[in-house]
Amino acid sequence: MTEIPSAELKMEIKKLIMNTLNINDVNPAEVDDELPLFGGGNKLSLDSVDALEIIMAIQRTYQVRIADQNLARYTLRSINSIAEFIESEKAKQHPETK
Repeated sequence: MTEIPSAELKMEIKKLIMNTLNINDVNPAEVDDELPLFGGGNKLSLDSVDALEIIMAIQRTYQVRIADQNLARYTLRSINSIAEFIESEKAKQHPETK
């Protein structure tokens, strides 16, 4: 059973995205966890180049691997989907901490 990602992890992800992309004009708390990050009414206006930078930052920060384009597209749908992916990958790496 998958646990619901913590609010702390979601805020970390928002801050990571904003720092990585040098977004200074949006408060991380204003970024909706459920709305699409790309083309979907969220506070952030992201494009495909941003997606590559976000993937690299997530992999570097959380020591996880986003192996293919379909997984990346699925993972980067929203803050929630990124948090779920990170927690799922961490659970695979450290099953004893579950």
